[in-house]
Amino acid sequence: MADAAPSAAPTEAGRPPPAASRMRRFRVDVGTIICAVALVQSLLLVALGYWGAQRLVSRIGESAHKVHHDRIEDNVLAFLAKTQAVVHAVGESPSLHPLGEDGERSAELLWTLLEEATELDSLGVASDDGHLLMAERYPVSAIRQVVRDPAFSTETWEYKRPFDVEGGDPRQRFATTRIESFRSDHDATERAWFREALARKAPVWTPPFRFDDGEELGVSYAQPAERLDDEGHTPQSLVVVGHLSLGHLSTLVRQFGSRGPGESVLLSDDHHVLARSDHPDPVRELRLPEGGVLGAVHAYMLAHGISENVEDENFVVTHAGERYRVESSRIGPTGWELISWEPESVLLAGVERLVRWGLLLTLAFLVFALFVSLRLSKLVTAPIEKLSHTARRIGRLELDDLPQQQSRVLEIQHLNQALDDSARSLRAFSKFVPVHLIRQLVAEGHALAPGGSPRRITAMFTDVEGFTSIAESLPADLLVRQLTEYFNLAQRVFARHGGVVDKYMGDGIMVLWGAPLELPDAEYRACLAALELHAEMAELNRRWQAEGLQPFHTRIGMHTGVVIAGVLGSSDRLSYTALGDVINAASRIEGSNKDLGTRTLMSDTTHEGLAGRLPTRRIEEQVTLRGRQTRMVLHELLEEKEAP
Repeated sequence: MADAAPSAAPTEAGRPPPAASRMRRFRVDVGTIICAVALVQSLLLVALGYWGAQRLVSRIGESAHKVHHDRIEDNVLAFLAKTQAVVHAVGESPSLHPLGEDGERSAELLWTLLEEATELDSLGVASDDGHLLMAERYPVSAIRQVVRDPAFSTETWEYKRPFDVEGGDPRQRFATTRIESFRSDHDATERAWFREALARKAPVWTPPFRFDDGEELGVSYAQPAERLDDEGHTPQSLVVVGHLSLGHLSTLVRQFGSRGPGESVLLSDDHHVLARSDHPDPVRELRLPEGGVLGAVHAYMLAHGISENVEDENFVVTHAGERYRVESSRIGPTGWELISWEPESVLLAGVERLVRWGLLLTLAFLVFALFVSLRLSKLVTAPIEKLSHTARRIGRLELDDLPQQQSRVLEIQHLNQALDDSARSLRAFSKFVPVHLIRQLVAEGHALAPGGSPRRITAMFTDVEGFTSIAESLPADLLVRQLTEYFNLAQRVFARHGGVVDKYMGDGIMVLWGAPLELPDAEYRACLAALELHAEMAELNRRWQAEGLQPFHTRIGMHTGVVIAGVLGSSDRLSYTALGDVINAASRIEGSNKDLGTRTLMSDTTHEGLAGRLPTRRIEEQVTLRGRQTRMVLHELLEEKEAP
């Protein structure tokens, strides 16, 4: 092989030095070894091609079948989750009760939610004294109320317009068409869903049962809810329940199961069939899975203990000479089991043939591709790896001492130049934005797009006393110099105590403790920073006065509370900041120093977080802050010389 690398200068005899000659031979030998290894690998690939193709086909089949199975599972879970959400919403209603004035409001709530939740057949609430309030869709649209007496129950049915009749305002749809009342022996406390929910003190899915009309099977989701009486003393146990028929589950499984070449079935935790896609009618009788492919699959699962496993399982079952690929998974809170199967002959039709042809074509081009790749890799891979390392450093905003990578490949040279230009631009840009803040946001996974979230922080505002008169009396260059030294000192002090400078506003600074990162004991850290800033400014002022410059006396205001913190601004110009009443109040507290003759003030909230660890003085009278109607209790943070 020819070596594109430049050689060393020739010797007097016109031959390269011995070291360069040995290096060239070494490179040629390595290339020959790589080609030999590639050829051996090609022979092994041909020998194992059929086996590899079979494995690939099997993997493709498993993936395709699992995607189909997961789609059905996701839709069943979404179906059940909506039922759980509706029942939970009813349970959180403040006026929930089956009787009285609260019962009327509860009836309207149950009817409204049942109207929206089309998968539910009825939705109701029962109390531990046997009273029941139920909104019914099946078998008729009605509000059913059962008042339980010691000897019997009185049922009242208020019949409504059918749910599938559209039009009219909500009051018209809820209007009663007729009323029936009669005695019965109905006792909600004897129902399985009521007993199980109270016994477990948690939401439960019940086993299948037959509806009162005797024509449909259904399941219930029940959730207990505790309420106090009107005096707020005696607790009463309520249970919210939603009933849905297995016909809904059958429709769901059949709808999504029929989209693929296989079938699906939903089994209860005791192995009875709840819904299946291989039968056109809903399940009306609880039966064990027997006969056909489903019977073979179920027998295999029992024999291998798969039915007791809560994890997803996949396996192959043979029935009537046909191989079927099977997926099995548990349906979360119900304990039900979803089983899907597809015949391999249909699932993998044509895939194996395509893989074989692809393998032959791959082998045909393998030698040529290896030869070309070996020649190009030496010119491309090494410099690209170095450039990727440089790019990662730029991505981390580590912009100092970046290496340069020269290459004879034009595109790599262009990439090297582009990275260098990017680094120089970011190096200049980093002077205008807080680079450490950007690193924190990226490390936390925050998207650099407009958005914010509630966060408890301590906000600090600083201001230089009498800055306007100072600015008028100083030349511009001296004023800029003093401000720069002041800001650098303040930034170092705040950073040592965990504070993040949000912005500079003329001679003022806005600092946050607790954003963008959570910061424990933010109030104490902010107060320590305030004391340290005063101490270091005293030293800086002594040096300035020795030079004939005017001193800066800093006034500070602090407040603690919840703000909206995040990357805020327009879509093309963003800034990490915090918004809210806490920020406004902190700014006003800082301004109160001028009226009170103080240097460092904090709100009562910040003072509580300080917990007496630093000396403070309570401002005896509540202070009215500019722009606010309410008065605030303020505390002065005492410096060491002021402490009693």
